[in-house]
Amino acid sequence: MKRLGLLAALVIAAVVGWRIASQGPGKKGPATLPPVPVGAAAAALRDVPVYLDGLGTVQASETVTVTPQVSGKLIDVLFHEGQDVTKGQVLAKIDPRTYQASLDQVLAKRAQDQAALANDELNAARYEKLVGNSYTSKQQADTARAQVQQDKALIEQDDAQIMTARTNLSYTTITAPISGRLGIRQVDAGNVVQTSTALVVITKLQPVAVIFSLPQQQLPEVASAMAAGAVPVLAEPQDGTQKVLDRGVLKVLDNQVDPTTGTIKLKAEFPNAHLLLWPGAFVTVRLLARTVRGAVVVPSVAVQQGPNGEFVFVAEGGKAVQRAVTTGPTDGDLVVVTKGLKAGDEVVTEGTSRLSDGRTLRVLAPAKPSA
Repeated sequence: MKRLGLLAALVIAAVVGWRIASQGPGKKGPATLPPVPVGAAAAALRDVPVYLDGLGTVQASETVTVTPQVSGKLIDVLFHEGQDVTKGQVLAKIDPRTYQASLDQVLAKRAQDQAALANDELNAARYEKLVGNSYTSKQQADTARAQVQQDKALIEQDDAQIMTARTNLSYTTITAPISGRLGIRQVDAGNVVQTSTALVVITKLQPVAVIFSLPQQQLPEVASAMAAGAVPVLAEPQDGTQKVLDRGVLKVLDNQVDPTTGTIKLKAEFPNAHLLLWPGAFVTVRLLARTVRGAVVVPSVAVQQGPNGEFVFVAEGGKAVQRAVTTGPTDGDLVVVTKGLKAGDEVVTEGTSRLSDGRTLRVLAPAKPSA
């Protein structure tokens, strides 16, 4: 019996060993891959604005360098640096005594010539009577009339000199030619200024203009937008925050393309109500060219680039389905899909690197914000 039991055990061991050997080294049964956890978002319909971006420079709508129109000693400065002034406001005064004396001199000269005219008119009248009675020659009467005309011409000359003297006297009071904000004072009171001396610069900050450039390829789109009506323009800082500094409208499209850069200049106007735009500053200008109505949009992170073009993974029935798409303009972190998707399709936005066509997936619920 012991021998029979030992023989049965050897037979069983041989059968088990043969089965193990028949499978061969490294051979295992089929394994099922676990589902890939992914984040997903549904494609939605929305109106997408299409912006054209360019680099712009802020310019004051008006800039004037205040200079004296007459020379003299600056006796008073009536403004503060950085002050807002209105047109016609007195800024400074030049010593007026020299110009007042010149005015008084020409006024006295006119009074002298006026008296001479009155006397010569009386003489001419007397000669006219004497010529009628044949008591004097006609030549003397003609000479008297010519003297009257000469006196009248002198008075007209005096009037012109009086106007010049009064104008020069008025220039001793320097006023603001425009409304705006003053810059840094260039000359202090007590200095002798000339007509080439700059006193201060006035800039008009409300509104302001922004000059920017766009590639010439975008010219037809801009021209079409202008033909349709007022074109909105946004001004944003260059730090990438997309904070809107001001909203304005496009005013001018230049009449020629710069052949050296292949760009065209444009000019936009901004009200600058909060004074966030400063002349000389660089800003990012966004021109609203058009709006795509009812477009299908998905997060831009969902669009992948493959050897055959762009594609997305769509979650269908718990599996990842690779689908080719055609994209259009972008709006922030959203991209327009013009072909390949419809509203409501659930596209994978996270975990795409571990997916393949047909791979099982598990869509994670969006994380709740922490308290």
